Amino acid sequence: MGSFKTVLTKIEELDPLHSKKIKKDLDGFDDAFYEKADAFTDRFEGYLKKKGKDLDYGIDCYLKMIADVRIETMHFVRTGEYTSKSFEDTNARVYNNPDVMEYYMNALLLSQFLWGHHYTVYNYFIDNLPKYKDGIDYYLEMGGGHGLYISEAISLLKAGTKFDLIDISPTSIDASRSLIENNSVNFILSDIFKIKAEKKYDFITMGEVLEHVEDPVALLAKLGELLKDDGSMFITTPTNAPAIDHIYLFNNAEDIREVIDKAGFKVTEEIGIYSEKVSKERAEKFKVAMMYAAFITKK
Repeated sequence: MGSFKTVLTKIEELDPLHSKKIKKDLDGFDDAFYEKADAFTDRFEGYLKKKGKDLDYGIDCYLKMIADVRIETMHFVRTGEYTSKSFEDTNARVYNNPDVMEYYMNALLLSQFLWGHHYTVYNYFIDNLPKYKDGIDYYLEMGGGHGLYISEAISLLKAGTKFDLIDISPTSIDASRSLIENNSVNFILSDIFKIKAEKKYDFITMGEVLEHVEDPVALLAKLGELLKDDGSMFITTPTNAPAIDHIYLFNNAEDIREVIDKAGFKVTEEIGIYSEKVSKERAEKFKVAMMYAAFITKK
């Protein structure tokens, strides 16, 4: 398994308890997964090297996030709520805090292959985006984060496609620039609500953003203004997923579908993957996190 095995071994040394969860999570994944994971790890190392860091640093960032998640989870189990209540709070606590954003972006990037539900949704995007490529000339990534999704879109879509990436965090913009290495992307540091609907996009991707805002319906509706009437969107958001910057609590997939409907969209394809290998009944009873993803269009 090459370099990805190095990551797994290091995590086992530093956090045996979390290592057990990862092993359980990745149990059953085939050789194709590990080949992709090796290629990703090589790319991740190159990305870190540009920052003057090494793989050990990236793993430390990841385990720092896991420590955060444990604290947030204890609060969630005790109260049934997330610790963050407003965007103003998370903006000061996370997005405008370069030290926090630095380790958080590195950790989230690594989680795309360490968490089975993250990888499954990521792969779902890769498998299904090509269905839309003939109609995509102008592509927007909203909340680009670490840049992994738009980097895949660049490789999957036709030559000549124009790409915009919008994020509110300078650290996220810098991380995306480092990972993507493509001059065809226009990076925009801005609040999406300040973007005027002067140009329309054929396709918009928004990965794990709805849970970061106080009004997810308003956010989706805003993106609807930027999307062509016959355009499509790909969105992901989790349920029951306590984290340092999560505000809006989705209890289940139906909560998410309700937001999609209120914002004027309909689901064309969807997937939901729990973070633990348990039955749906047990997952709902114990509020196990689920990653939901969907391709949506305007009604």
